Amino acid sequence: MAGDNMESSSSMAVEPESPNKANVIELYKALAIGDTGIVSGLLIGDLEWWFHGPPRCQHMMRVLTGESVYTDFKFEPRSITAIDDCVIAEGWEGAQAYWVHVWTLKDGMITQFREYFNTWLTVKDLRPVDWEIRHDSPTLWQSQPRDLAKRSLPGLLLAI
Repeated sequence: MAGDNMESSSSMAVEPESPNKANVIELYKALAIGDTGIVSGLLIGDLEWWFHGPPRCQHMMRVLTGESVYTDFKFEPRSITAIDDCVIAEGWEGAQAYWVHVWTLKDGMITQFREYFNTWLTVKDLRPVDWEIRHDSPTLWQSQPRDLAKRSLPGLLLAI
């Protein structure tokens, strides 16, 4: 499982290993300062969106649609990992807010967004063995409990 820990937003300046990851890091930086021009330049107009969690916790979609301002909920990723055309960002704020965002990019543009709130996520590679790109383990990424290890949260499997 590859990943880069991001202990603070200032560590987001570390050179990412993929253009997709760089675009997602740029998105979070733009969201942090409310730069809607950069944000809209990274998203396609008909972004596909999926959410799992309590309806009141659809924080990112509210920000992306302009329903709430960027200061209502701060997204500060603790880790960002690129896997093929997906970029996974994970963050938590205290004991009550844990989130995972899965961004899918095509030609540098974000085409799909999956938001998981207070949900453990495991990403597995279910492609056939003879597939062109193969990983050593079928588990490519999983939530990192850290501050929330004693909480009971639902778990989901994302297959790619």
